[in-house]
Amino acid sequence: MSDWLISLEGTEAGRHLAMALALLAAVLHAGFGAMQKGRFDPWIARGAIDLCYGLMAVPFALFVVPFPEPHMWPIFAGAFVIHTAYKMLQARAYSLGAYTVVYPVVRGTGPLVTVFAAGIVFGESYGALQWAGVMTLIAGIFGLALYNYLKTRLDRGILKQALGMAFLTGISVAAYTTFDAYGIRATADPFTFLAWFFMFDGIVMPLLVHRRLIRLDRRDRLPLARRAFIGALVAYFSFGSIMLATRLDKVGEAAVLRETSTLFAALIGIVFLKETVGPRRTALMALIALGAVMVEFGG
Repeated sequence: MSDWLISLEGTEAGRHLAMALALLAAVLHAGFGAMQKGRFDPWIARGAIDLCYGLMAVPFALFVVPFPEPHMWPIFAGAFVIHTAYKMLQARAYSLGAYTVVYPVVRGTGPLVTVFAAGIVFGESYGALQWAGVMTLIAGIFGLALYNYLKTRLDRGILKQALGMAFLTGISVAAYTTFDAYGIRATADPFTFLAWFFMFDGIVMPLLVHRRLIRLDRRDRLPLARRAFIGALVAYFSFGSIMLATRLDKVGEAAVLRETSTLFAALIGIVFLKETVGPRRTALMALIALGAVMVEFGG
């Protein structure tokens, strides 16, 4: 499968596959984010998910994929540091603010910074219509965050802190997207990067919350284990999809398409949670979809 994927790099078929993978990542990421803002404390939920996907990655890293080349070890170290910072910021943001406010800010900041970073690191360039699409999508995302902020009945001081943390989290999203795209391109087999990344990435959060996990009420352990297992599978497909998309095509385009996760999160709320959506939110969601279409087909 690795040889087939590599053969698609830089081709029209590879571009189409990258688009499909980025959209898949968006759908899955919408669900993954919600899993950390539910029954369990965000720190505990993230620690359990990371422990699960780290353990699941061990046999693949050691016995299935090719061993990493020597130059990959500093890259894994860099990815470990960046992702750890991202998780700390995200857990803090989710602890402070409402998910419907925090999530759009995180996902809106990430693609804007990533587009500029990809231009510097990978020399990517975009047409006028694509830039208009980026701005349209981000306007929809931040507009949705502002709307939810105004409608949320929580302490405004705490919400402002949450928005600040969400903005920093978005910057860290751009940092790991760009850095990981460099990493997955630096190894001959993309699945080597993914397997070893997940194995290393599953270390820090379980260590940080191990006391909370040990003290967890016995009645909560099985539900948490189920959530961790499902979350691990979602993480594999979500992160794996976006990373493969960045290898096959432009990093910036993949990052923008992934942030339609905000749109999918809203749609999930409508279809499955029976949430009501007024004309303003509908218009903002339409902006997100329009911006993604402009970016993808404006090149």
